Amino acid sequence: MLYQVTDWDDAYANGIHIPRGDDFPARWEAEASAFRATARRQDLGRGDLFLPEGTAKGLAIFIHGGFWMRTSPATWSHLAAGPLVQGWAVAMPGYTLAPKARISQMTREAAEAISLAAERVPGPLTITGHSAGGHLAARMICDDGTLPNAVAARIRCCLPISPLSDLRPMMRTAMNDTLAIDDTEAATESPALLTPRSGIPITTWVGAAERPEFIRQARLLADIWAGLGAATDCVIEPGLHHFDIIDGLTRPDSPLTRTLLA
Repeated sequence: MLYQVTDWDDAYANGIHIPRGDDFPARWEAEASAFRATARRQDLGRGDLFLPEGTAKGLAIFIHGGFWMRTSPATWSHLAAGPLVQGWAVAMPGYTLAPKARISQMTREAAEAISLAAERVPGPLTITGHSAGGHLAARMICDDGTLPNAVAARIRCCLPISPLSDLRPMMRTAMNDTLAIDDTEAATESPALLTPRSGIPITTWVGAAERPEFIRQARLLADIWAGLGAATDCVIEPGLHHFDIIDGLTRPDSPLTRTLLA
């Protein structure tokens, strides 16, 4: 069956294709606020570090989405709950949003925040992120020096959720009026066009009810990086869409949390 995108803005639009999609932002804010009221939290400058009771088993990193233009780590604090119950610290780095920053600057800022958090929490690291944050999660393990070698050597899993792994389609959307991605930035900031560091397993994770482009982008990264020698998998979780695919991180026993911490 032929697949062709004719409306690139609609291809990456989520809320209008999700039942009661407009209700999700308020729910996220409420759940995040309630979580932050009782969490053990440290300031990362841009972002937060949440600490479990006792000595942390390691550090899980979640990078937020919002098409590089919207939201902040505070909106997603509740997603630290699952790893925290499992005894892991959770860092949620922030980054300057477009149009104040280009994506290349966001990559550098996320790497700096992750390096800072890694100094505070010893042990293994795992990295995840959602949508644009999934792009940045994958970007952190590209073999171009984005992360310092000492930090990258501690990473034992990268789990991009609904990742935007190839930025070239974004150039065809109205969002690019704000993002200002050009051919050069697409080539240097698209994980699917770069080489992953060796030895880090990658699992892309996406909902079966997501827009076809997000499923394609998740498969694309896993397939291309498998061809470059990485250990990859692509999980398409039945029944979930772009806004609830991340809910598994709130539960310590969900397949998503277990895969991130395995």
